[in-house]
Amino acid sequence: MRIENSFIPVRGVGEATERRLWERGMTDWDAFDSTADVSGVGPTTADRIESFIAEAWTHLDDGNAAFFDGAFPSGERWRLYENFRAETCFFDIETTGLDERRDEVTTVSFHRDGETTTLVQGEDLTAERVREQFREAELLATFNGARFDVPFLETSLGIDVETPHLDLMYPCKRIGLSGGLKPIEKELGIDRDRPDISGRDAVRLWREYERGDESSLETLVSYNREDTVNLRALADTVCETLHENVFSPVVEP
Repeated sequence: MRIENSFIPVRGVGEATERRLWERGMTDWDAFDSTADVSGVGPTTADRIESFIAEAWTHLDDGNAAFFDGAFPSGERWRLYENFRAETCFFDIETTGLDERRDEVTTVSFHRDGETTTLVQGEDLTAERVREQFREAELLATFNGARFDVPFLETSLGIDVETPHLDLMYPCKRIGLSGGLKPIEKELGIDRDRPDISGRDAVRLWREYERGDESSLETLVSYNREDTVNLRALADTVCETLHENVFSPVVEP
Protein backbone atom coordinates (compact mmCIF):
# COMPACT_ATOMS: atom_id res chain seq x y z
CA MET A 1 0.00 0.00 0.00
CA ARG A 2 1.26 3.42 -0.92
CA ILE A 3 0.83 6.83 0.63
CA GLU A 4 -1.32 8.04 -2.24
CA ASN A 5 -3.92 5.37 -1.46
CA SER A 6 -4.50 7.02 1.90
CA PHE A 7 -7.07 9.57 3.03
CA ILE A 8 -6.79 8.88 6.76
CA PRO A 9 -4.39 11.81 7.46
CA VAL A 10 -7.25 14.21 6.74
CA ARG A 11 -9.08 15.60 9.77
CA GLY A 12 -12.53 14.03 9.87
CA VAL A 13 -11.54 10.91 7.93
CA GLY A 14 -11.23 7.77 10.02
CA GLU A 15 -10.77 4.16 8.98
CA ALA A 16 -14.45 3.63 8.21
CA THR A 17 -14.75 6.75 6.04
CA GLU A 18 -11.54 5.94 4.21
CA ARG A 19 -12.87 2.46 3.49
CA ARG A 20 -16.11 3.93 2.11
CA LEU A 21 -14.07 6.15 -0.23
CA TRP A 22 -12.19 3.10 -1.49
CA GLU A 23 -15.44 1.18 -1.95
CA ARG A 24 -16.72 4.02 -4.15
CA GLY A 25 -13.68 3.63 -6.40
CA MET A 26 -11.60 6.45 -4.89
CA THR A 27 -8.64 4.19 -4.22
CA ASP A 28 -6.00 6.90 -4.69
CA TRP A 29 -5.76 10.66 -4.67
CA ASP A 30 -6.22 11.05 -8.43
CA ALA A 31 -9.55 9.22 -8.20
CA PHE A 32 -11.01 11.45 -5.49
CA ASP A 33 -14.34 13.01 -6.51
CA SER A 34 -15.52 15.78 -4.22
CA THR A 35 -19.04 15.58 -5.67
CA ALA A 36 -19.55 11.90 -4.87
CA ASP A 37 -22.11 10.97 -2.24
CA VAL A 38 -20.08 9.24 0.46
CA SER A 39 -21.33 8.85 4.00
CA GLY A 40 -19.16 10.88 6.35
CA VAL A 41 -17.77 13.11 3.60
CA GLY A 42 -19.67 16.37 3.52
CA PRO A 43 -18.56 19.56 1.76
CA THR A 44 -16.20 20.58 4.58
CA THR A 45 -14.46 17.22 4.71
CA ALA A 46 -14.29 17.07 0.91
CA ASP A 47 -12.57 20.46 0.90
CA ARG A 48 -10.10 19.23 3.51
CA ILE A 49 -9.36 16.14 1.42
CA GLU A 50 -8.73 18.22 -1.70
CA SER A 51 -6.46 20.61 0.23
CA PHE A 52 -4.53 17.71 1.74
CA ILE A 53 -4.07 16.03 -1.64
CA ALA A 54 -2.74 19.22 -3.23
CA GLU A 55 -0.23 19.72 -0.43
CA ALA A 56 0.67 16.05 -0.12
CA TRP A 57 1.51 15.62 -3.80
CA THR A 58 4.11 18.38 -3.46
CA HIS A 59 5.73 16.70 -0.46
CA LEU A 60 5.59 13.28 -2.10
CA ASP A 61 7.24 14.62 -5.24
CA ASP A 62 9.94 16.15 -3.02
CA GLY A 63 10.48 12.85 -1.19
CA ASN A 64 9.62 14.48 2.12
CA ALA A 65 8.88 11.57 4.47
CA ALA A 66 8.83 13.89 7.48
CA PHE A 67 5.62 15.54 6.27
CA PHE A 68 3.82 12.21 6.14
CA ASP A 69 5.33 11.05 9.40
CA GLY A 70 3.59 13.99 11.03
CA ALA A 71 0.39 13.66 9.03
CA PHE A 72 -0.38 9.97 9.51
CA PRO A 73 -1.69 8.49 12.77
CA SER A 74 1.15 6.68 14.53
CA GLY A 75 -0.48 3.29 13.92
CA GLU A 76 -0.50 3.90 10.16
CA ARG A 77 3.18 4.82 9.66
CA TRP A 78 3.68 1.47 7.93
CA ARG A 79 2.00 3.04 4.89
CA LEU A 80 5.12 5.19 4.34
CA TYR A 81 7.28 2.14 3.75
CA GLU A 82 6.41 1.29 0.15
CA ASN A 83 7.11 4.82 -1.07
CA PHE A 84 10.35 5.19 0.88
CA ARG A 85 11.61 1.61 0.78
CA ALA A 86 14.79 2.49 -1.14
CA GLU A 87 15.60 5.33 1.27
CA THR A 88 14.86 3.35 4.45
CA CYS A 89 17.71 2.76 6.88
CA PHE A 90 17.30 -0.39 8.97
CA PHE A 91 19.41 -0.19 12.09
CA ASP A 92 20.13 -2.08 15.27
CA ILE A 93 22.44 -1.53 18.23
CA GLU A 94 24.31 -3.77 20.66
CA THR A 95 25.08 -2.55 24.17
CA THR A 96 26.70 -3.56 27.43
CA GLY A 97 23.34 -3.48 29.21
CA LEU A 98 19.84 -2.03 29.24
CA ASP A 99 20.43 1.30 31.00
CA GLU A 100 21.35 4.03 28.53
CA ARG A 101 22.68 6.22 31.36
CA ARG A 102 25.13 3.64 32.71
CA ASP A 103 25.77 1.24 29.84
CA GLU A 104 27.46 1.77 26.49
CA VAL A 105 26.68 1.21 22.83
CA THR A 106 29.20 -1.31 21.46
CA THR A 107 28.18 -1.66 17.81
CA VAL A 108 25.61 -0.08 15.51
CA SER A 109 24.73 -1.56 12.13
CA PHE A 110 22.87 0.23 9.35
CA HIS A 111 21.41 -1.49 6.29
CA ARG A 112 20.23 0.65 3.38
CA ASP A 113 19.78 -0.07 -0.32
CA GLY A 114 21.53 -3.43 -0.09
CA GLU A 115 24.59 -2.12 1.76
CA THR A 116 25.40 -2.69 5.43
CA THR A 117 27.67 -0.48 7.54
CA THR A 118 28.77 -1.26 11.11
CA LEU A 119 30.30 1.23 13.53
CA VAL A 120 32.29 -0.09 16.50
CA GLN A 121 32.98 1.61 19.81
CA GLY A 122 36.59 2.72 20.07
CA GLU A 123 37.05 2.64 16.30
CA ASP A 124 34.54 4.65 14.31
CA LEU A 125 31.39 4.81 16.45
CA THR A 126 30.90 8.55 16.91
CA ALA A 127 27.93 10.87 17.13
CA GLU A 128 28.79 12.43 13.77
CA ARG A 129 29.08 9.08 11.99
CA VAL A 130 25.67 8.05 13.31
CA ARG A 131 24.16 11.40 12.31
CA GLU A 132 25.60 10.94 8.83
CA GLN A 133 23.87 7.58 8.43
CA PHE A 134 20.54 9.03 9.53
CA ARG A 135 20.87 12.16 7.37
CA GLU A 136 21.13 9.99 4.28
CA ALA A 137 17.85 8.19 5.08
CA GLU A 138 14.26 9.33 4.66
CA LEU A 139 12.88 6.65 6.99
CA LEU A 140 14.35 4.59 9.83
CA ALA A 141 13.17 1.07 10.62
CA THR A 142 13.86 -0.87 13.80
CA PHE A 143 12.33 -3.51 16.02
CA ASN A 144 11.51 -2.03 19.44
CA GLY A 145 13.71 0.91 18.52
CA ALA A 146 11.28 3.53 19.79
CA ARG A 147 11.72 2.26 23.34
CA PHE A 148 15.32 1.06 23.17
CA ASP A 149 17.64 1.78 20.24
CA VAL A 150 16.69 5.41 19.60
CA PRO A 151 16.65 6.67 23.21
CA PHE A 152 19.84 4.69 23.94
CA LEU A 153 21.67 6.36 21.06
CA GLU A 154 20.32 9.79 21.94
CA THR A 155 21.43 9.52 25.56
CA SER A 156 24.74 7.73 24.99
CA LEU A 157 25.92 9.85 22.07
CA GLY A 158 24.17 13.12 22.86
CA ILE A 159 22.29 13.27 19.57
CA ASP A 160 18.71 13.95 18.51
CA VAL A 161 17.23 11.36 16.16
CA GLU A 162 14.68 13.27 14.11
CA THR A 163 14.39 11.08 11.00
CA PRO A 164 10.90 9.54 10.64
CA HIS A 165 10.87 6.16 12.35
CA LEU A 166 8.92 2.97 11.70
CA ASP A 167 9.17 0.66 14.70
CA LEU A 168 8.20 -2.72 13.23
CA MET A 169 7.23 -4.18 16.60
CA TYR A 170 3.87 -2.37 16.41
CA PRO A 171 2.84 -3.42 12.87
CA CYS A 172 3.86 -6.96 13.88
CA LYS A 173 1.47 -6.85 16.83
CA ARG A 174 -1.27 -5.58 14.54
CA ILE A 175 -1.10 -8.80 12.51
CA GLY A 176 -0.82 -11.04 15.55
CA LEU A 177 2.96 -11.40 15.78
CA SER A 178 4.16 -10.84 19.33
CA GLY A 179 7.34 -11.53 21.26
CA GLY A 180 10.90 -10.77 20.26
CA LEU A 181 12.44 -10.37 16.84
CA LYS A 182 13.92 -13.87 16.63
CA PRO A 183 10.67 -15.80 17.36
CA ILE A 184 8.84 -13.61 14.85
CA GLU A 185 11.50 -14.30 12.22
CA LYS A 186 11.08 -18.03 12.78
CA GLU A 187 7.30 -17.80 12.53
CA LEU A 188 7.62 -15.96 9.20
CA GLY A 189 10.33 -18.26 7.85
CA ILE A 190 13.05 -15.59 7.79
CA ASP A 191 16.31 -17.52 8.01
CA ARG A 192 19.59 -16.62 9.71
CA ASP A 193 23.05 -17.67 8.58
CA ARG A 194 24.39 -17.77 12.13
CA PRO A 195 23.05 -19.41 15.31
CA ASP A 196 20.99 -17.07 17.43
CA ILE A 197 22.70 -15.29 20.30
CA SER A 198 21.04 -13.48 23.19
CA GLY A 199 21.59 -10.00 24.55
CA ARG A 200 23.61 -11.58 27.31
CA ASP A 201 25.78 -13.29 24.69
CA ALA A 202 26.31 -9.92 23.01
CA VAL A 203 27.65 -8.47 26.26
CA ARG A 204 29.88 -11.50 26.78
CA LEU A 205 31.30 -11.25 23.27
CA TRP A 206 32.12 -7.57 23.79
CA ARG A 207 33.88 -8.30 27.09
CA GLU A 208 35.89 -11.04 25.41
CA TYR A 209 36.88 -8.60 22.67
CA GLU A 210 37.99 -6.07 25.29
CA ARG A 211 40.26 -8.76 26.67
CA GLY A 212 41.85 -9.18 23.25
CA ASP A 213 39.72 -11.78 21.44
CA GLU A 214 39.21 -10.31 17.95
CA SER A 215 37.07 -13.29 16.89
CA SER A 216 34.47 -12.35 19.49
CA LEU A 217 34.10 -8.92 17.88
CA GLU A 218 33.73 -10.57 14.48
CA THR A 219 30.91 -12.74 15.84
CA LEU A 220 29.19 -9.77 17.49
CA VAL A 221 29.41 -7.62 14.36
CA SER A 222 28.14 -10.45 12.17
CA TYR A 223 25.16 -10.95 14.46
CA ASN A 224 24.43 -7.23 14.60
CA ARG A 225 24.62 -6.90 10.82
CA GLU A 226 22.31 -9.84 10.26
CA ASP A 227 19.72 -8.21 12.52
CA THR A 228 19.53 -5.22 10.21
CA VAL A 229 19.38 -7.28 7.01
CA ASN A 230 16.55 -9.36 8.46
CA LEU A 231 14.69 -6.20 9.43
CA ARG A 232 14.37 -5.49 5.70
CA ALA A 233 12.80 -8.90 5.14
CA LEU A 234 10.52 -8.37 8.11
CA ALA A 235 9.37 -4.95 6.88
CA ASP A 236 8.65 -6.33 3.42
CA THR A 237 6.58 -9.20 4.83
CA VAL A 238 4.68 -7.27 7.48
CA CYS A 239 3.79 -4.30 5.28
CA GLU A 240 2.66 -6.59 2.47
CA THR A 241 0.46 -8.49 4.95
CA LEU A 242 -1.07 -5.24 6.19
CA HIS A 243 -1.68 -4.22 2.59
CA GLU A 244 -3.52 -7.50 2.03
CA ASN A 245 -5.53 -7.05 5.23
CA VAL A 246 -6.40 -3.36 4.92
CA PHE A 247 -6.51 -2.42 1.23
CA SER A 248 -6.79 -5.51 -0.95
CA PRO A 249 -10.14 -6.78 0.41
CA VAL A 250 -11.75 -3.51 -0.65
CA VAL A 251 -10.16 -2.95 -4.06
CA GLU A 252 -9.80 -6.60 -5.07
CA PRO A 253 -13.03 -8.26 -3.85
